Amino acid sequence: MTRPAPSKDAGLQLRLQRDHADFSLDLTLELPGRQVSALFGPSGCGKTSTLRAVAGLDRAARGRVVVNGEVWQDDETKQFVPTHQRAVGYVFQEPSLFAHLSVQGNLEFGLKRVPAAQRRVSLEQAIELLGIAALLPRPSQTLSGGERQRVAMARALAGSPALLLLDEPLAALDAQRKAEVLPYLERLQRELDIPMLYVSHAIDEVARLADHLVLLGAGRVLASAPTAQLLTRLDLALAHGDAAAAIVAAKVCAHDGDFGLSHADFAGGRLTLTQPDLPLGRELRLRIQARDVSLTLQHQTQTSILNILRARVTDLSPDGPGQIMVRLDAGGAILLARVSAKSAHGLQLAPGLVLYAQIKGVAILG
Repeated sequence: MTRPAPSKDAGLQLRLQRDHADFSLDLTLELPGRQVSALFGPSGCGKTSTLRAVAGLDRAARGRVVVNGEVWQDDETKQFVPTHQRAVGYVFQEPSLFAHLSVQGNLEFGLKRVPAAQRRVSLEQAIELLGIAALLPRPSQTLSGGERQRVAMARALAGSPALLLLDEPLAALDAQRKAEVLPYLERLQRELDIPMLYVSHAIDEVARLADHLVLLGAGRVLASAPTAQLLTRLDLALAHGDAAAAIVAAKVCAHDGDFGLSHADFAGGRLTLTQPDLPLGRELRLRIQARDVSLTLQHQTQTSILNILRARVTDLSPDGPGQIMVRLDAGGAILLARVSAKSAHGLQLAPGLVLYAQIKGVAILG
């Protein structure tokens, strides 16, 4: 099939309906055409059903699927492109490599699906991006779980997809193997001009990888927005509890060699990081947990805390017995602080109050 050149501004347009025995899928989404969009929610909420419909694997799904201007399905005009003609790469929870083939053979299988004139990703590029050159002669059944998943992703890329679907690709891996694979997923995010739909139950993965976040519940879209926005919305469960955190984009701007520190500029000013070797100019995704942010009305000087930011309270919400979640605007960067109800009362916290956020810890996600 000759595929039309995609419109780079079109993005992903999904309108899907599907009746299941235990729930019905009914969603409408417009997603970025060149980023990672994560589908997040409890088991049975429709995440995998959405991916299967987008891939054309579930013919009973009704609606419309458009990928950067290319129509894959439109029931109103009776258009339906079968799965084998969709430029889609699908990575499952289980890698499902061909056991009788070597790693090289598995990759070449993916490559053969696409005529040379339509290839967006070369085999060499896929091998380099996933760091699997040393694995090429190996029989696939001899690989570790992390190696198998990296090969599965490279095979999907070898098919030169216009869209990459990843259905909980790390769920079957232990912590060590997840740590092995995550940097390669980050690299795909940074270096490929291919949209990705990423399904996960793990919010730490989503915070680390996703540019856009879709919350699903019972087959419906509960919220859809850039990840940093949704993680700090106090009307959503993601912004509550001990794991609540904000994501901040920053760029390394300077080093302090005497004390082994790096400095990074962000929307609200500058953050000091306890890592000395971060390359100048590197763009960072930082995670600041709400439990690591304390509040004070006066700027403190006699303190061990390196990062103290001027911020304005924008909203407050109860967060369990005796706890309050506070949403802060630090010069355009949104933070969360989880404080005791007693502290909130003593500080007289209210929307509009200007104070100082003392950040005890900053994690570098990527």
